[in-house]
Amino acid sequence: MRPSPSRLLNILVPVKRAVDYAVKIRVNSSQTGVDLNVKHSMNPFDEIAVEEAIRLREKHSPSTISSIQAITIGPPKSIDTLRTALAMGADSAVHVELPESSSSSDAASSSSPEPLGVAKTLKAWIDKQQQKGEGGGGKPVDLVILGKQSIDDDLGQTGQMLAGLLGWGQATYASKIELDVEKKEAKVMREIDGGSEEVRVKLPMIVTTDLRLNEPRYASLPNIMKAKKKPVEKLKPSDLGVDLTPIMETLKVTEPPKRVGGGKVESVDELVEKLKEHGFTAV
Repeated sequence: MRPSPSRLLNILVPVKRAVDYAVKIRVNSSQTGVDLNVKHSMNPFDEIAVEEAIRLREKHSPSTISSIQAITIGPPKSIDTLRTALAMGADSAVHVELPESSSSSDAASSSSPEPLGVAKTLKAWIDKQQQKGEGGGGKPVDLVILGKQSIDDDLGQTGQMLAGLLGWGQATYASKIELDVEKKEAKVMREIDGGSEEVRVKLPMIVTTDLRLNEPRYASLPNIMKAKKKPVEKLKPSDLGVDLTPIMETLKVTEPPKRVGGGKVESVDELVEKLKEHGFTAV
């Protein structure tokens, strides 16, 4: 379903609760994953996505962009991530709630679904909004902006999978977005190897954000207080008809070996001998 020219645009921003970027990661005692009993915050790439959605509305005015809705899939504590998005400027939020892990310190990321499961859940929510339509209280989605990857698994697959499932256009690794409301399209500058690439994509579409896109704002205290009153809809995966049971199994997680200190040599000949001792030979 493509948006009609007369309808205002709705933006959906998926966000994820992840281990804070400043935390030193440690493998848990059972070696099934990392220790999750540490500080969490919104995935930095998703913060950029929220910021860009707000900037687009500020640029084009509320009379063009009707709503910005944040959505997350995670345990009860993920509500804090949604409140952050609301404090930054999102209008409403959706929480697809998963059960809390029985032991957060030894969990292998049981509360973090795989990219395909996330993409299917997002598609189900978008389809639900499209079917309800504005007359039925729905908010048909025109633009999805999400981080290019999350810093906990660095998979970088959700945006592309979602575009494939929906059959929508996509612009990944975006460093600049220009929205043409009249033509219902966006011009996006993408970061690629060796430079950048400019693409033009028709709405509805998926955009994944690069670090160069913007610098997220800090939520002010008044906005943090207002965020507590903004609506948050809670759902279960079963309400959307999706199964988030992991397809892959993590067998073992170990820390990389500690680096051994180097040594000094007195001459080139000694350096060559040392290299030979370690198995390096001339080509």
